[in-house]
Amino acid sequence: MRLIKLAFIVILAACSAVVFGQTFAQHGIQPGDLDRTADPCTDFFQYANGTWRAQNPIPASMSRWSRRWQAGELSKDQLKDILEDVSKRHDWPAGSVEQEIGDFYGACKDEARANKLGMTPIQPLLADIDKMKNTADVQRMVRRLHELAIFVPFALTSASDNHHPGQVIADISANGLGLPDRDYYFKTEPRFVETREKYHAYVTNIFKLAGYNEFAAKAAAETVFQMESKLAGASLDNVSLRDPNASDHPTSFSDLRKLTPAIDWNTYFQDAKLPQSNLNVQEPKFLQEIDRQLRETSLVDWKTYLKWQVLDSAAPSLSAAFVEESFNFHNRYLNGAKEMKPRWKICVEATDGLLGEALGQKYVQKYFPPEAKARAQDMVKNILAAMRDTIEGLEWMSPDTRKKALEKLSTFNPKIGYPDKWMDYSSVKIRPDGYWGNIVVLREFAIRDDRNRVGKPVDRGRWGMTPPTSNAYYNPLLNEIVFPAGILQPPAFSMDATDAVNYGSIGVVIGHEISHGFDDQGAQYDSLGALNNWWTADDLKNFQARTACVVRQFDGYFIEPNIHHNGKLVTGESIGDLAGAKIAYLAFKKSQQGKPPAATLDGFTPDQQFFIAWGQWRGDEIRPEAQRTMIQGDPHPVAKFRVIGPLSNLKEFQQAFSCKADSAMVRPPADRCEVW
Repeated sequence: MRLIKLAFIVILAACSAVVFGQTFAQHGIQPGDLDRTADPCTDFFQYANGTWRAQNPIPASMSRWSRRWQAGELSKDQLKDILEDVSKRHDWPAGSVEQEIGDFYGACKDEARANKLGMTPIQPLLADIDKMKNTADVQRMVRRLHELAIFVPFALTSASDNHHPGQVIADISANGLGLPDRDYYFKTEPRFVETREKYHAYVTNIFKLAGYNEFAAKAAAETVFQMESKLAGASLDNVSLRDPNASDHPTSFSDLRKLTPAIDWNTYFQDAKLPQSNLNVQEPKFLQEIDRQLRETSLVDWKTYLKWQVLDSAAPSLSAAFVEESFNFHNRYLNGAKEMKPRWKICVEATDGLLGEALGQKYVQKYFPPEAKARAQDMVKNILAAMRDTIEGLEWMSPDTRKKALEKLSTFNPKIGYPDKWMDYSSVKIRPDGYWGNIVVLREFAIRDDRNRVGKPVDRGRWGMTPPTSNAYYNPLLNEIVFPAGILQPPAFSMDATDAVNYGSIGVVIGHEISHGFDDQGAQYDSLGALNNWWTADDLKNFQARTACVVRQFDGYFIEPNIHHNGKLVTGESIGDLAGAKIAYLAFKKSQQGKPPAATLDGFTPDQQFFIAWGQWRGDEIRPEAQRTMIQGDPHPVAKFRVIGPLSNLKEFQQAFSCKADSAMVRPPADRCEVW
């Protein structure tokens, strides 16, 4: 997963911390998961995990399911045990980790209180919106909502400077849309038309819960949609946003004021205690549209739009009626989930999201021993070495570009498990009887913390994910690869698994993140993390031709008739999977040097174990609704193509399973993709 500018934006991902039976404890391959009626050379996705998926349908509360996602959900039982234990006591020292996570979790679980309060917790904010009398009041309310991390109609957060990555600047980006991306507002295919209808119904229903009658609620929904449509029309699409240059617009404070004279930037920066220094405007056209709407859109419409943003942001934290409406659109319709998760699990996720480094301290103490961190560090070293060997052996790259690529690789900063210095939340007053109030103070804390970074050197010790998160990321501006403790668990990684299995699962993930530094986006950043071309003209042309091969390959993957992947959207992640599988395999081979030959287990050679491990780690079953949403806006391909896509390009896979040249899992030489 690529992560360029996190700010304090919460990423909630499934955690993994469960060992599945003795078979895994012995070596990691799950022979019972295999569909032995399938031919690995025809459809390796079905072969690697087809039986498991058939025997384990997606639970009603989930949109994806696999051993990885199952582990993530079961690990929340472990987080629950931690939280239930600490929340039983109310005599923890104020500001202690135990008091904060225990009281937050306990307040979240008090569903009866939330139902009794209804929308009372947000009434003062809505009333303040009603009191607005002019454009100055609109901007005052925008500033207040930004303090609550309700970023409308734009977002302003901290970010490393693209051109001086050791420095933190303010970064202004487009925001404030309720649909997943701009295309949902305009495309005419039936699925987009239907989504707009569902969105209208959702907005209408939320306004009705807020006390509007049917007619007024429908009118309010139409107002929201029209304002959002104008903003969407001025924003970049998902493919354009993948080009770092498209959102790189260094701007002085005085030029920002000239760009959008209707926006009172002086007061914004003064209230936010931000320096009036150079910054970046990701989408100038979008800001100009906001400027126009401030001048031309009625005060009544602005009130409706801002009320909607508050209601939509708060709905999952209010009474059951609001929670259900939010779930019905965001989870049920867009992602296919059939029912909500139990309240305790929602509260575990919320605690991790807002107090992640507090909860994370307790998590790593219990579930991430030092020896696991040490072994993961060794794997990262080996895979970085394999990437070095690969770069040194590239025939298409000139010595000048190769030298700079190796310089970049040498500056990679791996982070494993958890931060060296934990975030201190002790200044935040968490109460055991006010869930929305706790969310407010934690959001305000995160905003203050984020704004306090602007104008200062980058703190390289910070993390963009919480320790229990089952995910990983690469940040090109810091040239760092980050693997939280949550992903360094079975089925991705186990101290009891063979090297073949660990390298085939977490090893490919590690290789994936390393290769993000050299994919179509990462390759535009140099060894210092600056957006700077370090390629010769001929090498860049060769590189772009190789990435175009990946684009063509994924353009050809359909999830249903007439709906296929956008190769340009998934280029970076697909390069990551392709290069990740290749260099993890090379690192696995390197790790075996000087050791006794690896054993054949359950009838599978070490090479076969490696590739099966990848197929079983990535073997998600995904609901059709979630696939359609992913196809439109997610830079990751769906799981099936993350398995078969990269492996069909690798001769090592072909050899491991003795696939014939005309097999479906073997791309013809003329179509075979190899970037790194």
